[in-house]
Amino acid sequence: MDIDVVKDYYGKTLRSSDDLKTMACCTPGDMPARVKALLANIHDEVLTKYYGCGLVVPDLLEGRRVLDLGCGAGRDVYALSQLVGPNGEVVGVDMTPEQLETARAHVDWHMDKFGYDRPNVSFLDGLIEKLDALGLEPESFDVIVSNCVINLSIDKPAVLKGVFDLLKSGGEFYFADVYADRRLDEAARMDPVVYGECLGGALYWGDFLELAKAAGFGDPRLVTSRPLEITDPDVEEKIGAARFYSATYRLFKIDDLEPACEDYGQIVVYMGGAADAPHSFTLDSHHVIEKGRAFPVCGNTWRMLKESRLAPHFKFLGDFSTHFGVFPGCGTNFPFASDRDGATKECC
Repeated sequence: MDIDVVKDYYGKTLRSSDDLKTMACCTPGDMPARVKALLANIHDEVLTKYYGCGLVVPDLLEGRRVLDLGCGAGRDVYALSQLVGPNGEVVGVDMTPEQLETARAHVDWHMDKFGYDRPNVSFLDGLIEKLDALGLEPESFDVIVSNCVINLSIDKPAVLKGVFDLLKSGGEFYFADVYADRRLDEAARMDPVVYGECLGGALYWGDFLELAKAAGFGDPRLVTSRPLEITDPDVEEKIGAARFYSATYRLFKIDDLEPACEDYGQIVVYMGGAADAPHSFTLDSHHVIEKGRAFPVCGNTWRMLKESRLAPHFKFLGDFSTHFGVFPGCGTNFPFASDRDGATKECC
């Protein structure tokens, strides 16, 4: 797929989200109240030109430095701007001039709306496959996000490697994207409309997990997933029986995570303090940690909490001195899509 095809689709073919032929690049309407409050402060023109498939607003961003890959017109940048606060920073990267023009046109409007004395956002014109060409300092970002963009990339390994290099130790890549339940045939992958609608470039689950690990991200964690309905008959004909999901993952930059969940008898206790998680903290789809309650975890989960920005909000009990075998109850990293009734299956 030629990168200019993608650039033209999002810069010239699409004028607003109403021009999309499918719902793959659309965020579901049932979003949390905190996210709705953030979006209520964003300029209407920015909202109109939004093409995302998920929510990329992780907890505990106050004062942090965040990078948004494929920021488009800047909706997520301006949402994150409110979360990092005046002492944080959000950088957006996109390759589409028309989208960046909209994003940059409303910087002052948003800073005034947020009550900030100076801008805490900036927008760079560039390719997410070539992050090393943007003059960004390696290991300088606490969190990197992306919303339904990596599927459009023509070099996904380069994107993941660039993200890894830009993250601080203990930093995380928190992103939403579209995934397929199988590898698509070449005709579907190369069709301009299917690709532009975030389907042709969607990775098969298993291939994504291998790419993430190859880039240095051990033990990818699935946060949420939902099936996508393909409503356009022409697109449906081209993709055949393939099924697609919107999913959010978090990948931590932590060295030497183990390939399986191992049990060392460790326990964490969530102490609270995260503004958006007063009663429980959700690490991923298998770890909803109730405040004040002892919560057994595997060694990898222990390290994700202890070696990241999340650590000050947890108490840690135990160590790695004794190994008790495989940690019971950990699920797989992706929903199985072979069942035709739409149910999600998981196994240990």
